[in-house]
Amino acid sequence: MKINPVTMLIPQGSRVGEIKAKDASPRDFTDVLFKALKEVNQLQLKADEVTEKMVLGELDDVHQVMLMTEKAKLALQLTVQIRNKLVEAYQEVSRMQF
Repeated sequence: MKINPVTMLIPQGSRVGEIKAKDASPRDFTDVLFKALKEVNQLQLKADEVTEKMVLGELDDVHQVMLMTEKAKLALQLTVQIRNKLVEAYQEVSRMQF
């Protein structure tokens, strides 16, 4: 099992906390959001594929199946929580009186 160091999670050429003006545009936020949703979907599909292979007897590594399934589950839970926070923030802004 290969464990990636934390530095692998940070995009190359950027520093933590560094914000550029172009990163704040709505188009970039939308692109990031759609990319993240696509990644969550890919994790779900991969987990389903590995589970199906295990059920059919093509895969004997239960550990790998459990890891893929939990990774997909956590990604989905995180996505749902982010959605909940966005809806909550929208509702809070809509309650404000100008």
